Amino acid sequence: MIEAWYLDECNGDQRLPHKCDPNKPVSLEELKQLGVLHWKLDADIYESDPVLQKIREEWHYTYNDIISIHKDTLPNYEEKLKMFFEEHLHLDDEIRYILDGRAYFDIRDKEDKWIRISMNKGAMITLPAGIYHRFTMDETNYTKAMRLFKGEPVWKAYNRPADDFEVREKYLNSIKSA
Repeated sequence: MIEAWYLDECNGDQRLPHKCDPNKPVSLEELKQLGVLHWKLDADIYESDPVLQKIREEWHYTYNDIISIHKDTLPNYEEKLKMFFEEHLHLDDEIRYILDGRAYFDIRDKEDKWIRISMNKGAMITLPAGIYHRFTMDETNYTKAMRLFKGEPVWKAYNRPADDFEVREKYLNSIKSA
């Protein structure tokens, strides 16, 4: 459901895997040390899934919506993909649950190198507030995702550099000891 690796140095099509040769995988434990949490859920029953409900209660995810990202369903698809792929951070956690299709999140490691996280149907991750990241589709150009929030949805992204935010400093301090 979730696979991660270091990105190669190629600047070609962002929707390609961009694995190094040889591949440099990143373990789920290494992602956890960077504050990235993950779950494997049954996307076919997301509306009534007791596991998802328990996660929502434990983590206080009180709001959700569903977005279908495809050229036929998302207005200004190509422009939105460019915007999603700009390196940024949020002041709140970013929680995404893939209900169908596939997509990538790229995050920075402790040395500021890119790690690509591949997500398939049933994968849910939380990116911590303050982590630099970006999002893109894979070659299928389709994903349906649930976006979850603590309280009201917050859509504001702060493009890099955004190091002056307290949440960025808090994030960096949290991964120093990990």
